[in-house]
Amino acid sequence: MTQVVVLGDPIRTAGYGLAGARLLMATTADEVRRQWSELSADVGVVLLTAAAADALGPERLDAAAPLTVVLPA
Repeated sequence: MTQVVVLGDPIRTAGYGLAGARLLMATTADEVRRQWSELSADVGVVLLTAAAADALGPERLDAAAPLTVVLPA
């Protein structure tokens, strides 16, 4: 089964856990990059806070998989 992951600041992402998404908390750019590098193969969609997306950069977000969505600020 494909997982939906939400990556970013705990305050901005906590509510998505109620919908069944797996939460990956990260408050610094280094934490975001570490969490991203540890994504399992069954992750199909990653929702990112704007800060998390900035930490990863466009080259990672343009990859074919996993599908990434940047949450509105």
